[in-house]
Amino acid sequence: MWQILVEGRDPVQRAKHRLDVGKSFTLGRSADCDIPVPWDNWLSREHVTLKTESRSVLLEQSSRSSNPVYFKGEPSSKFHIRHGEKFVIGETSFLLREVQSMSPLPDHPVQEISFSHAELLEVAFEDSDRRMEALARLPMVIAKSSNVEEKCTNLATLILAGIRHAEAAAVVSIGSDDEVVVVAWDRRNETNGTFRPSVSLIRDAMHAWHALLHIWEKNVEAEPEYTVQAEFDWAFCTPIATYGNHKWGIYVAGQLDEPLYDGHTLRRNLQSDIRFAQLVGEVVGSSERSNRMEGQLSVLRQFLSPPILKALEETGRNGELNVELLQPRVCQVTVLFCDLRGFSQRAEEMGHDLQGLLSRVNSALEVMTTGILNHGGVTGDFLGDAVLGFWGWPFASDEAPVRACRAALEIRKEFQRIQQSKHHPLADFRMGIGVAHGRAVAGKIGTGGRVSVTVFGPVVNLASRLEGMTKRLHVPVILDAATADLARRGLSKAEGRIRQLATVQPYGMEKPLAVSELLPPAGEFSELSDAHLAKFEEGVQLFSDGKWDDAYRALHSVSSSDQAQDFLLAMITQHNRVAPAGWKGIVELSGK
Repeated sequence: MWQILVEGRDPVQRAKHRLDVGKSFTLGRSADCDIPVPWDNWLSREHVTLKTESRSVLLEQSSRSSNPVYFKGEPSSKFHIRHGEKFVIGETSFLLREVQSMSPLPDHPVQEISFSHAELLEVAFEDSDRRMEALARLPMVIAKSSNVEEKCTNLATLILAGIRHAEAAAVVSIGSDDEVVVVAWDRRNETNGTFRPSVSLIRDAMHAWHALLHIWEKNVEAEPEYTVQAEFDWAFCTPIATYGNHKWGIYVAGQLDEPLYDGHTLRRNLQSDIRFAQLVGEVVGSSERSNRMEGQLSVLRQFLSPPILKALEETGRNGELNVELLQPRVCQVTVLFCDLRGFSQRAEEMGHDLQGLLSRVNSALEVMTTGILNHGGVTGDFLGDAVLGFWGWPFASDEAPVRACRAALEIRKEFQRIQQSKHHPLADFRMGIGVAHGRAVAGKIGTGGRVSVTVFGPVVNLASRLEGMTKRLHVPVILDAATADLARRGLSKAEGRIRQLATVQPYGMEKPLAVSELLPPAGEFSELSDAHLAKFEEGVQLFSDGKWDDAYRALHSVSSSDQAQDFLLAMITQHNRVAPAGWKGIVELSGK
């Protein structure tokens, strides 16, 4: 692996970039380049391409760039550059360094000192002014870094600023395969060459999960190939965080002016240095966990209600959401399917203003999703102008059917309130809702930012079919028998009422369904009294029993504003108030 150090005239014009072997990287003034240099106008938008190889990096100048690239004092448009070599474009220099995570030196320290977290908490900070100045820059490093590599490079630089006798610092990680990776590093004197941390020190510290200090014997004789490692007399590694299968830590190394003994000032300082590096890691780790949790929450807020999100936070560990609860599984759920009426007609009428139509549809969908989330539901897929919500996942609940009914009533009430204002953008929209209860598979699907929550199974199809029946039966909200039975027992009359509509045989379904309507309380957007509902259900029972003449009279006694009676009265009238031969009390519905 290679690293390129970019340095302009101004001290703030500095950057470091990692170059993996076997890849190509663009370098230029454009922010779209892999290595952007926005401060130097001598560079073209894409000035050169760097192709990394195992022993060198091939630089090729773009035919569209005019200003020369200087290598070894001479302009050159194509050349190989090796470790420690530099090229210049305009007022910016570029130094190439080879990065190796493996230390070639046999790694046997004279002393190994471990520090528990509790011990380091008791350490008093030495050189506090320097450390406070470095810590004051930490929020800027976290906020301004555009990627992980840049953040780690800036952290290594900040640690060097806070530990005055350190010669080199690095951010390292170790995976489940025990391979050590140097994510980024920095040296106080960049001309000293490659920095190669001790692999065994990193592994020991990460596996033990506490800070570890290695002290090597002063003036170790080493072969020339080992001098890079031999220049350091001490090094420590402190773990900072765990992300997925990788453990991350901070590695710092330096030199001794004399042998280290108990009570030595440097020994006390090293304890303070380890505590400082640990503190930096704690701040960064906390920030990363917070950002990751907020990122997860920002996605899940689209689907989950606040009580569910709170439970995911409270049952999580180490600052992480308990996403295991979101894994797909079979469970008892109550599904609400809500469809917007009037959309097709509005689409034809507003063909000249589709953006305006989309804004109105979004407002209508927001009414639906708000009703679902307000009552602890989960919003699933958006199907054009329809919304799917469900209850009973990720936490099982006997209240699921009742909460679904409360959500349906809130959505219905809000649309009825809107319709009272003729000039409201949604005044000419209507909605239909189907609610069904049963077993289904529910859970989170997708990864990263492309996550959705879904539910699938026969109960979902049933809820959709019930919503479709609202058009045929002339009512806004239809429940299946299971939901109606549970809601009758759990829903108070002050919240809502339920009446049976009919027993129907939907097209393509094997079994007949007893379907019911969910209504608001008497007097709240409803002209139907409890007596009206009792008379209606009496008429439905007479209709099912084949006593159609009596059913006709009972249904006709209900308020004429009730459109639910129209469906049955039309069927009774077509048959001259006489049930057909072989009548079983089931209405067959043709088509979906």
